[in-house]
Amino acid sequence: MPNSSRHRASRDGFRPIRVSIEFFPPKTEEMEKILWSSIERLAPLQPKFVSVTYGAGGSTRERTHNTVARMVRETSLKPAAHLTCVNATREEIDAVVQSYWDAGVRHIVALRGDPAEGVGHTYRPHPGGYAQTCDLVAGIKRIGDFKVSVSAYPEKHPEAASLDADIDALKAKVDAGADQAITQFFFDNEIYLRYLEKVRAAGIDIPIIPGILPVQNFKQAASFARRTGASVPYWLAARFEGLDNDVETRRLVAAAVAAEQVLDLVDEGVEDFHFYSMNRSDLVYAICHLLGLRSQAPAKPAAKPEAKAA
Repeated sequence: MPNSSRHRASRDGFRPIRVSIEFFPPKTEEMEKILWSSIERLAPLQPKFVSVTYGAGGSTRERTHNTVARMVRETSLKPAAHLTCVNATREEIDAVVQSYWDAGVRHIVALRGDPAEGVGHTYRPHPGGYAQTCDLVAGIKRIGDFKVSVSAYPEKHPEAASLDADIDALKAKVDAGADQAITQFFFDNEIYLRYLEKVRAAGIDIPIIPGILPVQNFKQAASFARRTGASVPYWLAARFEGLDNDVETRRLVAAAVAAEQVLDLVDEGVEDFHFYSMNRSDLVYAICHLLGLRSQAPAKPAAKPEAKAA
């Protein structure tokens, strides 16, 4: 559990932190309105970058591309597009990477991806595709000078034989050109700190940005954690006990819990954080405010390029 008394005692003022925020592409017109309302709300916090997820099997490929391209055109945010190896040949993936470059995107989050068939199925590389994330990273770097982020798993990937084997996989991504890693969410900071020690001992020196999941709904978060191999400490369950039908109190508790977790990591010297927003701006905004971030000038629309002559 975060040591709240320690971080309160050590914080005589706000320490500088940097945040990045993850969104998912909208599936409906209503979800699109919610997404862009969230982006408008959070843009004045000037996140270091914002990422847009990618559905299993490339199911949201077009929506991800359209969302990221619109961010480039209409805001001063720095978007990062998620890209996976699933259900596509190398040529198809290379074409997507090139289209991002042509749209002005310079940051890609490279992931192996989950099986298109869903949970419980075994991942199988696509014939003629990129087999693993390290192969995808190398392919992206061949096409353009992208910044490439990859995933990291403080409690190991569910399919990994061991944590050491998973760290070896991370090292392969770094050797292929990965610039930084973003962790799967976790709730116990000691897990992240022990993982960071192991990663550094393995000779991996890229930034390992902790992924923070504000708990919108405890039962859903616990279910998600089970699927991804993340543990849920007893004290977190206790925080949300009895609040199943009390949405407003859950939001207050969620903001306090996430801010407490981040403040404890700040005391450990961590300065960068990645928020899994679930396209919910108010909760992330409240957490960032508690952390000392304040709105700056709104993200201004980028100048629109002149139309090409026919």
